[in-house]
Formats: sequence, structure tokens, C-alpha cells
Amino acid sequence: MAIFNFGRDKTQMPSLDDALPGRDLPMKVEKVHYVNGESIVGPFAEGLQTAMFGMGCFWGVERKFWVVPGVVVTAVGYSAGLTPNPTYEEVCTGLTGHNEVVLVVYDPQTISYEALLQVFFENHDPTQGMRQGNDIGTQYRSGIYVYSLPQEKAAKAMAEVYAQRLNDAGFGPMTTEIKPAGDFYYAETYHQQYLAKNPNGYCGIGGTGVSCPVGVL
Repeated sequence: MAIFNFGRDKTQMPSLDDALPGRDLPMKVEKVHYVNGESIVGPFAEGLQTAMFGMGCFWGVERKFWVVPGVVVTAVGYSAGLTPNPTYEEVCTGLTGHNEVVLVVYDPQTISYEALLQVFFENHDPTQGMRQGNDIGTQYRSGIYVYSLPQEKAAKAMAEVYAQRLNDAGFGPMTTEIKPAGDFYYAETYHQQYLAKNPNGYCGIGGTGVSCPVGVL
């Protein structure tokens, strides 16, 4: 099926009426993490916890997290939108409402959620709205998608700290959305651990260096 958006502004979230219909069946993906051999598909081991972040191009974001001690496995996908089981091509139209996100499965005995939030805030610019650098559209927005009330409280508290520092330094308001984690739709296999499979692949995050303009912690 051809997908058209007829010049629609991809920085505007689609309405439910405008959103693409998607499909009932989930994306088939290779379950083994290309870097560490862990399964990227749950259920995950008892005691592990999950986090989800949107920081722009998910290739570089995933690489930032899979090297963090205490992170057991990562996967890239789509969330916080309207279309069920979208494809990458559909997300790129701006007509699904999804963000490019990274699912982070971590051991809270080794790394805290607050430490993951620090990785989040220190490795992208959370003031750019529906973009990161040259990547423009709703899929590149800054977002923290929480799985529990403690995660929500931690995310909002740290966001306040960063927002104040950014304001003091003369930057614009923070645009990071903090919302309950919804459905996570796995991206196609070729996107999973992309920068390990393609070391010279371009991505602003961890590639050309889009980062928070103000160090905080």
C-alpha cells in the first residue's frame, strides 16, 4: 500500500482520524541482541526492570545505553503513537504519531533509574521540540515513558533540575514529554543494534554529537 502525506507538517501530531491504520500482527524480529547475545524479547529475568526513552534517532540512542554497566539488553522500536504495529516507513510519514524509542532492560541492583535518566539528559538536546539536530519530525521528540510511579517522580524531579539549568544558561524551555509507557512495537531487525552492524552508519546521537547544551550532574 502506498503511503502519502501530501506535504503534511511532520512536526504536528496526527489526529486519530488522520493516523494510519496499521495492522494486527506484530513485527517479526531477530530475538538475539547482536552485541551481547541476550534476548531482546521478554519476559525478562526476575528482578530486572524496564525503562523507555526517546532522544532522536534510535540507532545512536541504543548504542549509548547498551554500553552502560547494569543495562542487560536494549531494543529499538516505536511507541507513544496511534498506529498499531507500524513499519519504519509509516513512522517516517508522521502519520502514526510514534516516537523512535529505546527499550532499556536493566538490573536495579547495579544501576539506578536516576543514573539512566542522567544518560538520557546528557546525550541529547531536550529543548528542540519535534526534532534533534537535522532530524525533524514527531518521531524525533524527547520523551521519557515511565513504567511506575517511582519512575515518574524521578523523571519529573530530574527534568526540573535540567530545565532550570538550561533556563539559567539562556536556552529555551525543555520540551521533553513524560508519559506512562504505552505499547512498545519492535522496529525491524535491521534497525536493532544498527550501529554495531554498521559501524560507519550516520546518527546524530553518538555520531555527530547532539547532546545536552548544559552539563548538570
